[in-house]
Amino acid sequence: MRRDRSVLSGLSHGALVIWSITVILPILWTFLSSFKTNTEIFGDPLALPGAIRFDSWGRAWETAHVGRYLLNSVLVVGLGTAGTMVLGAMAAYVLARFRFPGNRLIYLMFVSGMVFPVFLALVPLFFVVKNVGLLDTHTGLILVYIAYSLPFTVFFIAAFFRTLPTEVAEAALMDGASDTRTFFQVMVPMAKPGLISITIFNVIGQWNQYLLPIVLLSGSVEDKWVITQGIANISTSAGYQADWPGLFAALSMTIIPVVVVYVVFQRQIQAGLTAGALK
Repeated sequence: MRRDRSVLSGLSHGALVIWSITVILPILWTFLSSFKTNTEIFGDPLALPGAIRFDSWGRAWETAHVGRYLLNSVLVVGLGTAGTMVLGAMAAYVLARFRFPGNRLIYLMFVSGMVFPVFLALVPLFFVVKNVGLLDTHTGLILVYIAYSLPFTVFFIAAFFRTLPTEVAEAALMDGASDTRTFFQVMVPMAKPGLISITIFNVIGQWNQYLLPIVLLSGSVEDKWVITQGIANISTSAGYQADWPGLFAALSMTIIPVVVVYVVFQRQIQAGLTAGALK
């Protein structure tokens, strides 16, 4: 039995090492390539850069307008994630802690949104957003981001709220607290690990979204593009005069914020994912 466990442990650790290499090496190669020249990239792509050059980062920031696209992404993702968490947490709390006719049906409708591919809804979404006058606006994209992220948010947080003790909420209600006050001042602090985890997942998912911005923010409003549109434009508009170091620098600028967010909140994410199982 011990031998079987050691073999299984060795295989799992080997799989984790292989997975880590496949994730880390492309990111590291992208970052190092941003300091190279086109000749170095195509001459020996695996070699280290001959010198540390930051000119490609300057070209990406100013000429390719990556700075503007980053600010647009921060605005859209920040407001989209905030709206998702507020609405998702309130909906999940009601569905998890209250019993009323249609409770299960509403929950299943939220969950069913997780299995609906977003590309199947692109055409209806385009006309809905256009008809309400929000096409080519950040407001329309933010609202779609919120709707797109709600199913998984409700599913995750509802499961977390079910693990929290009911005695604390009942004591708050007996002390005269309203349901709203009990939710914001009692239940939300208790659910903090789960809320932080799903917030990070929403930030990463919305930050990397490409299909929705490309449909809802057309090419005629380039100043409103988010970072994924900007990166795609850099790679497609250069033609045969591609600035590969500038492209890799832009990609590095896109990757760094996500990596920083995950590293900073790594412990909270792990705590949120395991808290439900430990309670």
